[in-house]
Order: sequence, then C-alpha cells, then structure tokens
Amino acid sequence: MKKEIIEVPVLSAAVRALGVPLSLVTKAAGLVFVSGTPPLDILTGRLVKGDIEAQTEASLKALKHCLEAAGTSLDNVVMVRIYAVNSGFYNAINRVYARHFPENAPSRTFVPVASWPMEFDIEIECVAVG
Repeated sequence: MKKEIIEVPVLSAAVRALGVPLSLVTKAAGLVFVSGTPPLDILTGRLVKGDIEAQTEASLKALKHCLEAAGTSLDNVVMVRIYAVNSGFYNAINRVYARHFPENAPSRTFVPVASWPMEFDIEIECVAVG
C-alpha cells in the first residue's frame, strides 16, 4: 500500500512558500495523518496573531480544513497532540478544544515546547480514520 499526499487548499501552498519540507496531510493504511498545524488562516495561509485562545481556535480550524481536504472530519480523529510554548496555557487551550470535541473526545497528549522559529504559540497534529 502506498501513501497519498493530500493537497490542502491555501495551506499547502503557504507551507511550501515558507520552505518547510513537509506534507500537511498524508493518507496511508486507512488513516489520515495531519502534521503539526500552527494557527494558520484557512483563507490567506498567514499566521493568526492573538492570545492563546485565538491561536488555538485558528489551529483547530486549520486542522479541520486539513481533515476535510482528505475526506474525513474531526469526528473521526483518534489521536491529537498539542504542542504549546507555555504549560500555563493548558486551561485556555482546553476551553477552546472542548468546543471542537464536545463529545467522545479523541486520545490526546499535551506537550510543552521551548519555541518555534516563527511567531506562534501552539501547533496541533492529529491522526484520523480515513
């Protein structure tokens, strides 16, 4: 079985323009893998600025956009990893996250990280059933 790289409208081009060597979405073995997704605006591909709640909302919208490009949805997510530059953001992130996964939330890991070479505070990745 081969992997399939999924082109995500607006966002794939934005990532390529940054020169980052990755595919946002890869399908394989009936699963959809979404790379760590920073707070990208799905209409412009630009980073969304703001507090951690605004950034979390933008990251989750971008994640949803990636999943839909692959023919799946947030309802089919089985694993999420959240990377944030400050563990103190945990409760604020959870408030936004709970609105996107109100029932039957997927497995999840929260990882504090030092920083990224760009100006954002959160990145979210997931695995979903394709």
